[in-house]
Amino acid sequence: MEEDIKSCIEVLNRGGLILYPTDTIWGIGCDATNPEAVKKVYQLKRRADNKALIVLLDSPEHLDHYVVDVPEMARELIDVAVKPLTIIYEGAYNLAPNLLGDNDSVGIRISHEKFSQVLCARFGKPIVSTSANLSGEPSAPTFAQVNPVIKQGVDYVVKYRQDDTAPHEASNIIMLSNDGTFKILR
Repeated sequence: MEEDIKSCIEVLNRGGLILYPTDTIWGIGCDATNPEAVKKVYQLKRRADNKALIVLLDSPEHLDHYVVDVPEMARELIDVAVKPLTIIYEGAYNLAPNLLGDNDSVGIRISHEKFSQVLCARFGKPIVSTSANLSGEPSAPTFAQVNPVIKQGVDYVVKYRQDDTAPHEASNIIMLSNDGTFKILR
């Protein structure tokens, strides 16, 4: 795992793309603060760039660095979530503008999976985490099912957990407004 972490950080620092295991399914990742790297993700996935991307952080304490006003309810939801939870926040900042949604919104998930959590902590910035599939294709539940176009289109493929055959699922997604209202999207 240590070699993978070092290699990923080198690639992320130079604006490259990684294919890596997360707390959900395998993801395509890049530096979430680098607009050029984010553009490469859209191009690889053949995805319209008006669809927002999710980012990972290693700790809820870092939310305030990327969301103007983190509702207290968000912190409570993160504390009680039993499966991976992505929360869409309004008013994101310090992130690449081309990964944001309407109202400068951003989906952020706090990772509790060993590899992605350590990677985020050591990189020191949020990392894009979008499903490792071409736009319109189903998400790959295991590494073996990731489309070869994706595997060949990234700058580094993590070795850790490639042999894991347990299928993983995408996270739950909640849109949380600053006024405390929320909507469950998935």
